[in-house]
Amino acid sequence: MSMTDAEKTKKLRREVAPFAKSETKKSVIQIINTILPLLFFWGIGYSFANTNPWVSVLCGVIASGFVVRTFIIFHDCTHGSFFKSKKANDAVGNITGILTSFPYEKWRREHLIHHATSGNLDKRGIGDIDMLTVDEYLALSATKRFFYRLYRNPFVMFGLGPLYLVLVLNRFNRNDAKMKERLNTHFTNVALALMITGLIVSFGWEAVLLVHGITLFIAGSLGIWLFYIQHTYEESYFEYDPEWDYVKAAVEGSSFYKLPKALQWITGNIGYHHVHHLAPRVPNYYLEAAHNSVPPLQKATTITIRTSLESVRYKLYDPKKKKFVSFKEVGKVYSGRKIKSAEA
Repeated sequence: MSMTDAEKTKKLRREVAPFAKSETKKSVIQIINTILPLLFFWGIGYSFANTNPWVSVLCGVIASGFVVRTFIIFHDCTHGSFFKSKKANDAVGNITGILTSFPYEKWRREHLIHHATSGNLDKRGIGDIDMLTVDEYLALSATKRFFYRLYRNPFVMFGLGPLYLVLVLNRFNRNDAKMKERLNTHFTNVALALMITGLIVSFGWEAVLLVHGITLFIAGSLGIWLFYIQHTYEESYFEYDPEWDYVKAAVEGSSFYKLPKALQWITGNIGYHHVHHLAPRVPNYYLEAAHNSVPPLQKATTITIRTSLESVRYKLYDPKKKKFVSFKEVGKVYSGRKIKSAEA
């Protein structure tokens, strides 16, 4: 007798459960091999800023990789998966949040909402990259279409996006934020202001732009790219609320981004995003083991660096065809409507 969907879901979660545990030794080692190198390269970068700027540029580029990895530690802390202790997760989460310019409580709440609603077409808007369906796009005025196309333009999303994320979005709370969240965002902003002011006084504003500016810009671009590619591929899973299913959204709506080992290390195994969405309490250092040990997880959509580049052209989701489409494709199909067929 074949299993029902509910039974398959229970079995899948039962098989992943052993990996949903933190190990203090592994977590501490990860802090040492991530944050210490980040501080080291920042230190070297600043010490050479006024004598050999090219060394500073190189250090800023290298440090950006460690900022991405530091963000994964921050990310695990928001899920309570990096340490067994909530206090330890909160403490490390706030420290890594300052290092990466992310307010801990704000991002934690919005990211948990993202997990609870990922792939649900009726519950978009918090913790997601804005995405419209074909019909929603066609219903827009010409002006609103233009701004949506601008937003989805790769130069804007991955070029200007990091600046907006670090300088604006991360600095302010949503209107519905509770006092604890607001205070935490203010705390992070003050800590960042003091840190940057200290660096400017010590090394000059040019050095800060050269080292911190390069680091956070590259890390921000990589972070947005990773978040984008993990949910934006041709046959990703999206459904309206009545048909939406959490497990399907995790396994079918989150990709397995197969990266070279060095990049997998730098990105803290977040390429195993389908595992993470299915079981957010699995710490990053056990994601690969969970994927390799649970056969159903190996059926997730696999994307490589080469195939991931194709996803840049996906701008709209078509619920009828259950896949992403480009502006060009929509222009061809709905040629009778006033839609520009050129790619944004």
